[in-house]
Amino acid sequence: MKPAALSCILASSKRDTKQFDSYNSLILKIDFNSTVTCSLQSLPFIHNPPFCRQVARLDGLFIFTMSIKFIQDLDTPELQIYLERSENRLRRIFEPEPGLFIAESLNVIERALAAGYEPVSFLLETKLTESSEQLQKILEQYPDVPAYLAPLDVINHLVGYSMMRGALCAMRRKHLPSLEETCAGARRLAVLENVVNPINIGAIVRSAAAMHVDAILFTAGCSDPLYRRAIRVSMGTIFQIPWTILNEKRCSWPEKGMAALKEMGYMTAAMALSDDSVSIDDPCLQGIEKLAIILGSEGEGLLEETIRMSDYTVKIPMSHGVDSLNVAAASAVAFWQLR
Repeated sequence: MKPAALSCILASSKRDTKQFDSYNSLILKIDFNSTVTCSLQSLPFIHNPPFCRQVARLDGLFIFTMSIKFIQDLDTPELQIYLERSENRLRRIFEPEPGLFIAESLNVIERALAAGYEPVSFLLETKLTESSEQLQKILEQYPDVPAYLAPLDVINHLVGYSMMRGALCAMRRKHLPSLEETCAGARRLAVLENVVNPINIGAIVRSAAAMHVDAILFTAGCSDPLYRRAIRVSMGTIFQIPWTILNEKRCSWPEKGMAALKEMGYMTAAMALSDDSVSIDDPCLQGIEKLAIILGSEGEGLLEETIRMSDYTVKIPMSHGVDSLNVAAASAVAFWQLR
């Protein structure tokens, strides 16, 4: 291989550029087409597939098959989706088509990919490329998807908070399924009404997936289940259980949604305190073939109309004068007891 065939020569990772004085590193875009040379000290990951397809040595430089493009500053257009602080803007970026969301950590990314979500790009901590077989397998499956590499402190600066796992992936959302498609074959449903905290959304989703809930319905007033924090708290289980959002287009809540559930044969259990609430361990709740468990917002709880339209109003017996649980904690108790 002759030097004339090389597409570029990369210097040390320490460059006296204004943009990187504080980071002592460069962000790199990884593709898999042409040939590049680089010093071993500059890119220690070149020995690791899939970043290195063919390696040779020429005049003290390591030669390997890939193309690398320097990102000259942190405001480069390719990174804007990771810099975007408004997840609503990402969700609406391709309207009227579904937009984007960001998955974080290799396990979560792997679950999203297994569920059929399409990756747009990866933003990865450089150290992961040196040690993670899991990452290598993911990138080998998607050789045409660009991957941007940076040290963890640079990624933290980009995203605006401290990450522990060093891997992000921008992904395309899917068109949401109908209520009927979501509920097909499901015995146990979780219905979340106006739950606005993404942490609670993620915790409830994780409990639902673990405690034998077959599908989840979110009302339009809920926080987006694909918000980054919700996905992170759910540990990616949002990609392992069917779900949809009930809105005016799909099926408004509570009137049309409750009617549709009853038409599909579901009994409904509203988790709320009222004069006629039954204990969650009441025999009348045992053996119900198809049951929808409805949980309300953190502050106000369920709408009065929802409670009135439900077949059962259910409470969790408590001690020491405590009259309620956090909705995420209550969901885990309800899902297990009513499974």
